[in-house]
Amino acid sequence: MTEKKHEQDVAFIKALAELLRENDLTEVQVKRDYGEDDSLNVRVSRMTAPAPVAAAPVAAAPAAAAPAPASAPVAAAAEASEDPASHPGAVTSPMVGTVYMQPEPGAPSFISVGAQIGEGDTLLIVEAMKTMNHIPAPRAGKIKRILVEDGAAVEFGTPLVIIE
Repeated sequence: MTEKKHEQDVAFIKALAELLRENDLTEVQVKRDYGEDDSLNVRVSRMTAPAPVAAAPVAAAPAAAAPAPASAPVAAAAEASEDPASHPGAVTSPMVGTVYMQPEPGAPSFISVGAQIGEGDTLLIVEAMKTMNHIPAPRAGKIKRILVEDGAAVEFGTPLVIIE
């Protein structure tokens, strides 16, 4: 009887892992109660790196717009390989949610690469639980890179923008 329950638990854990992969989740935790003193606690998680993948198309656009000196490709490659979260001007997401780059569909974006912003200006919106959270600029400066795309899902600590 315990062997049958063990086989069911293994199948259940495999189903959770499949659910994680199919829905692009990073973690799922479930508790199954079998009786008063019998339960199963399962936490399935995986590590992802969404920011570098999203950063590649945005970082490539400015380089294609203008011809660069011979040393620029080396500098651009080194910059692309560094972790955006470790950059001193990185603004990270304070919550899990969906990013919106403009206040409403069809409206102009809050920011663009190269734009000058002031401290407290809205950089973007992160929607969490049907609440639109305006993410303010922590300081004045120039937008160097936008690391997320409109409609992208972000997690706590995901780098959003780099301000210089």
